[in-house]
Amino acid sequence: MRRKPRIPPSPLPQREGIDPVRLRLPPEGDWATVREHLAERLSGAGAGVVDHMFSAGLVVGADGRAVAADAVFEPGMFVWFHRELPAEVPVPFPLEVVHRDEHIVVVDKPHFLATIPRGSHVTETALARLRRELDLPALGAAHRLDRLTAGLLLFTVRPEERGAYQSLFGERGVRKVYEAVAPFDASLALPRTVRSRILKERGVLAAREIDGEPNAVTRVELAEHRPLPDGLGLLGRYRLLPATGQTHQLRVHMNTLGVPILGDPLYPVVTGPVPAGDFRRPLQLLARELEFTDPVTGVEHRFRSGRELGAWASYDRWSAGQ
Repeated sequence: MRRKPRIPPSPLPQREGIDPVRLRLPPEGDWATVREHLAERLSGAGAGVVDHMFSAGLVVGADGRAVAADAVFEPGMFVWFHRELPAEVPVPFPLEVVHRDEHIVVVDKPHFLATIPRGSHVTETALARLRRELDLPALGAAHRLDRLTAGLLLFTVRPEERGAYQSLFGERGVRKVYEAVAPFDASLALPRTVRSRILKERGVLAAREIDGEPNAVTRVELAEHRPLPDGLGLLGRYRLLPATGQTHQLRVHMNTLGVPILGDPLYPVVTGPVPAGDFRRPLQLLARELEFTDPVTGVEHRFRSGRELGAWASYDRWSAGQ
């Protein structure tokens, strides 16, 4: 049995709450130098980027020293560097800490803030913000919420404990309650449990339901309903209890029931991209409650979001984008 290589600690500090990129050179290859390999591996970064990284001493080895552009390619060698951070429009809503102890941090995330760095959302993410604001560079996410979904998120303070908390979510050890605002349909019999097989393909914005063994289960309950201010319909406030955690599961299941969540840019129809900085009419989906037994301390935790969904609090203001 081949032993995994020991990963040296990063010789570079975080930047804006973002870890440096760590690359391990492949065990074999015909590259003469480290630079040749990185130029091929990072070909999408643009002309001259890799050369600049080497000339500026931005690529370092495990000893923290800059790797020369003509350094010989060594199979299995680790190198680190920081990617250029993209320009981002700040998400102008607070990230509220609900609970903090020596093991976990629970926050109430606003709409439009991604959970972890990915794609064009890097420093404007819940993880990067918390690392900076709480001075906890080792903080990690135990689970994720969609960027457009607001509500409760659990982070771990100690890397060695992260797996225990992540397993809670993977093994359905967390009771999660979501709240959504969507049209009310009197003919829709609720409560009910929706079961389907959801497929989310890489590069495709919307997930879809396909034939096969269900991998997504959601209990849908109606909390209350009332007329819209214009008298042209009825609005419902729903409790959603997912038993599984497929990508976009709640949004897909509500759309399948014929009551798509208000403000959803993907279901039932994929709309055009929203310009950066447009924070109007957020998706009306909120992770309202988290309940679990702490796998490290044994404490029974129950957290509740204090946020309101705008379309329920004031439909006119929400629909006007205020």
